[in-house]
Amino acid sequence: MTSRMLEPVRVVLASAVLALAGIALAGCSFEPSEKVWEISGPVFGTRYHINVVLTEDQSRLETLAQGIEAELETVDAAMSTWREDSELSRLNRAERPEQWQDLSAPLYEVLKRASEVSELTDGAFDVTIGPVVNLWGFGPEARPEQVPADETLAQALAATGHDKLELRATPPGIRQAQPQYIDLSAIAKGYGVDVVARYLDSEGIEAYLVEIGGEVRVNGRKPGGDAWRLAIEQPTAGEQQVNRVVALESRAMATSGDYRNYYESEGRRYSHTIDPATGQPIAHNLASVTVIAEDCMSADALATGFNVMGFERANALATRENIPAYFIIRTDDGFETHQTPAFSSYVTQ
Repeated sequence: MTSRMLEPVRVVLASAVLALAGIALAGCSFEPSEKVWEISGPVFGTRYHINVVLTEDQSRLETLAQGIEAELETVDAAMSTWREDSELSRLNRAERPEQWQDLSAPLYEVLKRASEVSELTDGAFDVTIGPVVNLWGFGPEARPEQVPADETLAQALAATGHDKLELRATPPGIRQAQPQYIDLSAIAKGYGVDVVARYLDSEGIEAYLVEIGGEVRVNGRKPGGDAWRLAIEQPTAGEQQVNRVVALESRAMATSGDYRNYYESEGRRYSHTIDPATGQPIAHNLASVTVIAEDCMSADALATGFNVMGFERANALATRENIPAYFIIRTDDGFETHQTPAFSSYVTQ
């Protein structure tokens, strides 16, 4: 998550919206009394696009836009590692981290779910991996001029571990077996989607699509009764092509891949996704994985964990746990795809 950019929010009549680093196929067949309106703006170093279904009421749309901005600012103020004044940054600077530190309810909620996903994925998802991510140049710090030395990586990796964090429910709190640098960038964006969805629910909006940087959550249906149709992108850099289209209602979806955020050094490609078991960027043939869940926070974290695990391990876990997951695997001849049984019912083409 990054600092907020000062740019006005837009409210427009929507015919389509970017989603899931691909395309949300919103359609244009509306009832006369209802239309799909898009509210968009900058957040977390990316952009959000929110489609709401309601009759034309500019004052209502402006109120929703202001409320959405306030909700997203709350998330950023709690969980950004790019803001020195955020709650998470203050936690990472705590002088006595081995003692109980109070947490806000939102930060506790995200850390609790992160811990659950870490356990489920046998540590493939780990919010303490931040120092290693920083060494590889994918955090708030500048990109290194050279690949980190093995000894430096080993020292940083030895100090990490999701099992070094202990959470307390009442009152919400955390303590650490040893000082940790917690990075929530692989789950907080999905949580931001959920927060906006909850806000829209509280405002009586029955049909909407919320998207932040490719993570999506929908509710209800579009005017005319169609489900929201979302495209999963072909994992090729520099262009956008649709690999698969799914139809969702009251679900969230997130994708993790190695094809957008990476750099090359001395002829080798380094992915931004770091394996907590080795401290190295992932190097397997799983190009992207998409997960569908009831909430976007879970979909976001699971997609990252599955991406770290690679196809074989992730597919076995997702199938066993009945998790809808879609894998795009890089081969010498292009791409192969695989979906878990739970994913099949969502596919439209």
